[in-house]
Amino acid sequence: RNVGFDVPAPILSHYDFEGGDPFEVQRKTCAMLTMNSRAYVLNGMGTGKTKAALWGWRYLNRTGQAKKALIVAPLSTLNFTWAKEIFQTLPGVRVQVLHGSKEKRLTRLADPEVDIYIVNHDGLAIIADEVIKRDDIDTIVLDELAVYRNGTATRTKVTRKVTADKKWVWGMTGSPTPNAPTDAWSQCSIITPHTVPRYFNRFRDEVMHRLTQYKYVPKEDAIERVFDAMSPAVRFTLEDVAELPDLVERTLDVEMGEKQTKVYKQMKDHAFAAVASEEITAINAGVVLNKLLQISLGYVYSNEKGIIALDNDERLNAIVDIINATDRKVIVFAPFVHALDGIMKRLTSEGYDVRQVSGDTPKSQRDDIFNLFQNTQAVKVIAAHPQCMSHGLTLTAADTIIWAAPITSLEIFLQANARIRRVGQKHKQQVIMLQGSDVEKKAYARLRSKEKVQNLLLEMFEEASN
Repeated sequence: RNVGFDVPAPILSHYDFEGGDPFEVQRKTCAMLTMNSRAYVLNGMGTGKTKAALWGWRYLNRTGQAKKALIVAPLSTLNFTWAKEIFQTLPGVRVQVLHGSKEKRLTRLADPEVDIYIVNHDGLAIIADEVIKRDDIDTIVLDELAVYRNGTATRTKVTRKVTADKKWVWGMTGSPTPNAPTDAWSQCSIITPHTVPRYFNRFRDEVMHRLTQYKYVPKEDAIERVFDAMSPAVRFTLEDVAELPDLVERTLDVEMGEKQTKVYKQMKDHAFAAVASEEITAINAGVVLNKLLQISLGYVYSNEKGIIALDNDERLNAIVDIINATDRKVIVFAPFVHALDGIMKRLTSEGYDVRQVSGDTPKSQRDDIFNLFQNTQAVKVIAAHPQCMSHGLTLTAADTIIWAAPITSLEIFLQANARIRRVGQKHKQQVIMLQGSDVEKKAYARLRSKEKVQNLLLEMFEEASN
């Protein structure tokens, strides 16, 4: 290839993909990665880029071209996405998640038996010096690369330093320039510094027109310039994955906080005893089920204290990570109105143009929100109670729905999901369901199989008793 011959990527004919059956876009992604030591995977969410990166590294590792790998990813994905995917995709590969105290991280990093290490974006700073010294860690995979769009941020500077002399450095994001073309500069300064000017201002002048001292607008050829800078790259969307159906439904595990776990166990144990003594019957079981779901979500309503927020950071992080991973609009459903304020607070702090819709939202205001969401570039996210959006509404500007927790009504679940599955939808859709407790997992299983959830609590305890 270097001398001009169009030869195929060896991975396509010399690797069995660990017995897996990759999508065609995954094969093309693996081919590009293994032929380029510095590269970008700009594939959309749901296209299988995690597996593609793992297969790419494994092929290089098996053929002696790569040693150990370090995955740098969002905190919410360390265990439930990356570690789980490695276990399922690469049998026999040893993995270590570097999380916790500095001492714990460094101890795990020093384990000579590990093949792949996983660390969160900000946690990399804690182990940076050791990673730089380690010649045996020669592959760095940066998941959700767009978190480095601020070139002056500490995490960007640290990552730039860590990756400087590593052999293989791959960046992955489905939304590389969420705010402006200039977002690309700092990402490129990490992955392919030779494709952008050394200084940000120079790149800004290449892609933006200056209107006033503080206001810039993109030039006509800004996208082309970003495309040249973020190369070599692949870009596939969900529509390109012919093997997938038009609608993809999947659950995503999120870890409950320490306090959440404790409160949930206490409530569940109390409920188990109450069911055994017949204090809880089919008539009042729904109240207890809702309380367990509230705890799982992280916002509990109390008559005495109002809304009590639990330590549900991982769930909120997962919502943010999913939104970051898509360049289209998103609907976030929360089954309890009192949880919307907490979700809104977090999404607003992340800089999203987000609007809230609940039973308290006046009709005229709802109509304005829906119009802006569906027919303009405004409003990236709607955070809503599903009952307010379950009939007759067309919101095909979104292709992704996030359920922050399950709802107990099958009819509302199906109708709410149908908001993005209507005439006018031009893209494949995803419904992503967050779960952290056993009651959530069982509720989603029933909803997905179109079964009612009403008697779920009693049946759960009956199963546990047998």
